Amino acid sequence: MAASSGSSLPRPAAAPLITLEKRLQPSRVMAVAVPVIAVVLALIVGAIFLAATGFKPLQVYQNMLHGVVGSKYGMAETVVKAIPLMLSGLGVAVAFRMLLWNIGAEGQFYMGAFGASFVALYFPHLPAYIMLPAMFAAGLIMGGLWALLPALPRAKWGVNEVITTLMLNYVAILWVDYLVYGPWKDPEGFNFPLTAPFSKAATLPVIAGTRVHTGLIFALLAAVILAVILWRTRWGYEIRVIGESPRAARYAGIKIERNIILVMMLSGALAGLAGMSEVAGITHRLQHGISPGYGYTAIIIAWLAKLHPAAIILVSLLFGGLIVGGYSVQTSGVPAATVAMLQGAILFFVLGGEILTRYRLHFGRKEVK
Repeated sequence: MAASSGSSLPRPAAAPLITLEKRLQPSRVMAVAVPVIAVVLALIVGAIFLAATGFKPLQVYQNMLHGVVGSKYGMAETVVKAIPLMLSGLGVAVAFRMLLWNIGAEGQFYMGAFGASFVALYFPHLPAYIMLPAMFAAGLIMGGLWALLPALPRAKWGVNEVITTLMLNYVAILWVDYLVYGPWKDPEGFNFPLTAPFSKAATLPVIAGTRVHTGLIFALLAAVILAVILWRTRWGYEIRVIGESPRAARYAGIKIERNIILVMMLSGALAGLAGMSEVAGITHRLQHGISPGYGYTAIIIAWLAKLHPAAIILVSLLFGGLIVGGYSVQTSGVPAATVAMLQGAILFFVLGGEILTRYRLHFGRKEVK
């Protein structure tokens, strides 16, 4: 009887259980799928927002696409907007590869633009074959030195570079504002915050009929050189080892402090080159708000591209198209902030999806007592 009575007792309920199991190797399938899914989900979120504000999402996206690929002008402008994103994205990626969180590409961009502008404004009579290399070098040097400021305390005392690089962005932006509102202000500029125009020798050559300038060549060469450094040189091997395991790198005798300084300077130099390309190739002067946030967008691009130089070029073109497409739909009343929202949504889903590349979901059931 006791046995019969015991067998009739209700069994404990089972609740669904989802756990994360770390993969031995990151999933290559998810590494490719996550960026694609992130873009799709971001577009869905954007569509919901557009529908909620009274717009037709499919029509808006169609107009954006037509604004990018529907004309030679749209395609050329996509490349123009992609050039500073390529260079800044490459700079951010090389730092991220070594787990250095350089959030200062925006400030380094501004300082590169400042350095190039200094050469153009103070030596206006130089011939082009001297002027442009000097501006190129000044952009690289100023961007690299601006990244050196947070690199030194990070290497020597372990100071968090996220805070220092972020705060230096504001210093650089305000420094440029001081110049264009003050000592460098063009007296014939109708009181606008900009410098006098550069001489013809200080402007980058362009493809005829477009604004696509030789900054594109800088970006493509930088991507190739960076790929060679990362996968074909000892220094690149050290960068990758430090990024994967700083403890193992230190045990192997790799000089981490030296690499922190060198990699941060390389990162800043590439962002500075982006600034030089913008003033010499597009604006032909230094002005307030010269960057609409290229340095910040570069962070999204680097993560979406998985820090791979070739992928950064392609993703930069995608984001250049987003910017141009965003401009093209403003005439129909769609706010320009829609593009920024899409960029933020892409970053959100990419970072969230990173979990799936390193972990797998395990579904089970847990008994509830």
